[in-house]
Formats: sequence, structure tokens, C-alpha cells
Amino acid sequence: MIRRHELLAIFSFLLLPVAALLGGRIFCAIDPEWAVHTHNYVLNYRLLELVRKAILSVAFAATVGLWFLTCFFVLKAKRQSYGWLFLAIFGPLGFIVLTILKDKALDPRDLYRRLVSRMNLFLRVAYELSVVYLVWDLAYQLMVWKRDILIERRAAATGVSIAQIVDQQNASGGMWAFSEGLEVLYLVPLLYLLGPLVFNLVDQTLQRLRPMRYASPPALP
Repeated sequence: MIRRHELLAIFSFLLLPVAALLGGRIFCAIDPEWAVHTHNYVLNYRLLELVRKAILSVAFAATVGLWFLTCFFVLKAKRQSYGWLFLAIFGPLGFIVLTILKDKALDPRDLYRRLVSRMNLFLRVAYELSVVYLVWDLAYQLMVWKRDILIERRAAATGVSIAQIVDQQNASGGMWAFSEGLEVLYLVPLLYLLGPLVFNLVDQTLQRLRPMRYASPPALP
């Protein structure tokens, strides 16, 4: 069970890093010092600097727009009021609240949401708190796993020991901590988007395998 607006939410969210990284790469690729080879260095330098800043602003606006679009599609899929869209300004925490909202477009084939909707208040609160903890922990572990893989690949490519690479990262710990924090903040909503889909996919796969498992063997000639 994958609804169209759920797919649109996932697609919009996956475009977030594309917009951010593409804007950053273009920003870094433009060097205002190119103006040194022109007749009007001062004017051209300022124009190139303005272009760089404009590209960065467009990338930022596109990233924010895609984030709000993701939240919009989540509300659309649940047929909830668009007034809840203000929660998008609270980042992943606001997004978690959007996923907890009642689904007014519940499909009988959607096992995950049927199970959640049948929980009483106390069980639902305990369940959602457990999911929050598990999702944040999984997002952190995925970030660490990705970091370790990149360190090993860099060590193999450059011949530098893993310990030296780790020391280099620790020397600029603030920058690395910030980037890794952003990765975790990105993974949390992604896991919330994919979790119900994976759950339903596993359920449907098991339902299809069950008749095959209990089917009577063909009669011997």
C-alpha cells in the first residue's frame, strides 16, 4: 500500500540534499578572482560575488521549499488540515508530530496504520515514544556506519592510517560534528517516511508466500 502523496513526499524529501549540495558545489565552483583577467576587475568581481550569493540563496530557498512540500504531501496523504503545516518550522520534531496525526484516508489493506489506529491512548503514547527513541538511535548508528566506511575507503585510497584520519577529523571536530548532526536530522524523517512502507511491504510479501508454503504438493504419477 503506497499512496501517491506518500511517494511524492518521499521524492520531495530525497531532493533536499540534491538541492543543497548542488547549490554548494556551484557556489564553490565560481571564483570571483576570474575577474582579474577582465578589463573592469572591480565591477566584474562584485558581479561574480553577487552571482555566488544568489545561487546560495536559491539553493537555500529550494531546500526550505522542498521541506515544506514534503510536510504538505504527508498532510495530503492523511487528509489532514493544512493548518498543521506550521509544524514544519520545528524540523524533524515537527515532522514526527505530523506522522502521529490521525490518518483520515485509512485503507483496509494498510496493516501498519490499522494496527496503530487500534491502540488505546496509553499504548499509543508508549509506542510513539519507543519509536522516537529507536528511530533516533538508528539514524545515529547509520551515520556512524557511513562515517566508518568513508574513513576506511579514504585510508585505502591514500595509504594514510585510519588513526591519522580520525585525528585529522578530531582537529576540526566542530565542522565534522555539525555535518554529522545534519545527517542524523535528515535520516530521522526519512526513516519515518519509509518505516510504514517497509512494514506493509513485508506484510504483503509474507501473505503472498503463505499460500505457497501451505500448498499441497503435486500428486505423484
